[in-house]
Amino acid sequence: MPEFSLKSDPLVSHGRHFGRTVFALCNYPSLLTNGILCLEQLEDATLEDFFIRERREHRVFEKLLDSYPGLLERLREGSEEEILHVGELIGKGASAARGEDTKSLKPVVIDWIVPAGEVILPPLPRNSKINRGFNHPLTHLQSGVISVSGDQWPLFLYANEAYDPEDPWNGLLRTCLLINAFRHIFTSPSSVDREPKATRAGNARLHGMTAVTGASIAYVTTQVRFALCSSSVFSRTDTATDSETFYHSLLDLLEDPDEQGEVTDLLVWWNYQIFPTSSAAKGTPKTNSALSKIRQKCATALTAASIS
Repeated sequence: MPEFSLKSDPLVSHGRHFGRTVFALCNYPSLLTNGILCLEQLEDATLEDFFIRERREHRVFEKLLDSYPGLLERLREGSEEEILHVGELIGKGASAARGEDTKSLKPVVIDWIVPAGEVILPPLPRNSKINRGFNHPLTHLQSGVISVSGDQWPLFLYANEAYDPEDPWNGLLRTCLLINAFRHIFTSPSSVDREPKATRAGNARLHGMTAVTGASIAYVTTQVRFALCSSSVFSRTDTATDSETFYHSLLDLLEDPDEQGEVTDLLVWWNYQIFPTSSAAKGTPKTNSALSKIRQKCATALTAASIS
């Protein structure tokens, strides 16, 4: 298939947004193949019968189906080659978007971490990563020599780089650095300075995005972590940066049913920063509102039913 037709295929465009907002590090041909097989197996089983990794993969598959009308029919009616081709198109979009974001964040992340008007010694060149990672006190992440596992989170994830072991949620994922990176990727690079100058719509507007997702926070955070490290090539399987483990560890937290109270508050905070006029930024209804009272009555009834 000619290159120009691949770039213009709507599945490529969809893959770009899906990777950024739902699931970034994925082998899409395998996801589709396994997803179709799982649908057949679910006729005689439940999703809880599968391993945790398989359950997550199938939930991603279902989100992909929900986000692209007609995709399930295309997969069911298509040959094995067609399924693989569809997966390759989606993966092409996700990979291209990830590569573009990695490249564009590399220089600007230095601007965001260097205090205005200060001279940094040793210097941190915008277009070189040699002095980043553990090689510099401002980045202090992993280098090619020292490695940190992906489930060990760096301090830049916390507001004011302050981690509270008694309350690990305090300030988690609420930093200006992450907000800047999110705006840079999803709205426009110029929106970081709150004075948009872009002449074309940003990625969020192009795809009708009006609310921040947990996966988009995990994606941006993973990109920032990589931008601050000294590794030059982003790779899912790179054991030095361990980006895949890091990304999944954030998703595990943000998708944990037991943490949804904290996650909801976090998303309200993020939506206020990114989409302040959207309903997602408004949070929960006031306690004296009709909606709040309806929900409270429903919750009380459910509690009573469970006790009886």
